[in-house]
Amino acid sequence: MEKIIYILLLIILENDFYKNITTIHNPTSYDFLVNKNNKLTSDYIPDDLEVVDIKYSCKDKYLRHEARINFEKMAMDAKEAGFNIIAVSTYRSYLYQKKLYNNYGLNNGFYYADMASARAGHSEHQTGLAVDVADKSLDYDNFESTKEFIWMKENCYKYGFILRYPKGKFHITGFKYEPWHYRYVGIEIATYIYKNNLTFEEYVITKNN
Repeated sequence: MEKIIYILLLIILENDFYKNITTIHNPTSYDFLVNKNNKLTSDYIPDDLEVVDIKYSCKDKYLRHEARINFEKMAMDAKEAGFNIIAVSTYRSYLYQKKLYNNYGLNNGFYYADMASARAGHSEHQTGLAVDVADKSLDYDNFESTKEFIWMKENCYKYGFILRYPKGKFHITGFKYEPWHYRYVGIEIATYIYKNNLTFEEYVITKNN
């Protein structure tokens, strides 16, 4: 039933998503918006990607410099408090995302793919600023049911991260609820978003008005 509801919502809103797309060229800041209406070029690769400490990640996970530093600090502080925050997916190339999206489409239909996976160029993972997390089980699908999720909800903004796709915000973000997906935007912006209960899209609109 949930899948059917999301598909119906997507049909209603598809005139807005993936329309009038703005292309972002070589972004250097940490606060640029990538979504269904803002895309990165196919050749974009962040030039400051660094490997995340294996103590807080699966094998060979990369984030941009500032995001890596703050993620590791967050994961270290969480661990000292008795929680395990593990990066299970971070930077993804344009080509990798294209294959991932196509696999979703072939297996589940492309309406569902557009809720569960970004099209190539539209994925936050290509920014090097997004991270999917799990507890020590490494099963991010069940992250919401863990004590680590509660800790992340209450603390991630202190390290510059936001819960990127909150529950009930599909009509704004274009993506279903993802309790495991976090985006680095910097501490000041993350704090503002957290205290005002905003999505990143709503923050960008507020900032530009």
